[in-house]
Amino acid sequence: MTGKFLKQWKDKEVILASASPRRKALMKGLDIPFRVVIPENIPELYPETLSVEDIPLFLARQKAEAHRSLVKTLSVLLTADTIVVQNGVVIQKPSDRRDAEMILQKLSGRMHTVLTGVCLRSPEKERCFTAITKVYFSTLSGYEIAYYLDTYKPYDKAGAYGIQEWIGYVGIDRIEGSFFNVMGLPVHQVYHYLKEF
Repeated sequence: MTGKFLKQWKDKEVILASASPRRKALMKGLDIPFRVVIPENIPELYPETLSVEDIPLFLARQKAEAHRSLVKTLSVLLTADTIVVQNGVVIQKPSDRRDAEMILQKLSGRMHTVLTGVCLRSPEKERCFTAITKVYFSTLSGYEIAYYLDTYKPYDKAGAYGIQEWIGYVGIDRIEGSFFNVMGLPVHQVYHYLKEF
């Protein structure tokens, strides 16, 4: 099935509407033809009445709608949005080093949840879903937090960290769910749903 599936994609392509280098790297691992389109600067705004679990899917759908014109025959548009949540509160990307330090102090020794909303759209159909991963941090010392921030500068990442970086090696006790989801794209589920297209 896999060989036949990959052969079928030689005449098709996935359009990844994302500026994330991590999503691009993860898509490369699927061996499916794709190209990257840097998305328009869409404000990541959502209704205050929206439940936390619905936020990433709402934002992924907004991105898909903004790039509707890219959906052509033999193509599938892929949009995604990832958020970090702790105790029902969305943790945004840090505004500066001090903010990043405060975020990592909150995550230290506790569990948080990473949710990624994904939207796949072709001219004929749409498939949207949310992947959820629980991440358990061990207790981080002030020195470890400072070292990570000074060395890796994770200011473009929700939650102020990248699981694939040093902090993931030394600071994450365990996860429940997809590792790749924490990086920004649950590629196993993306692959599964692409089979429907």
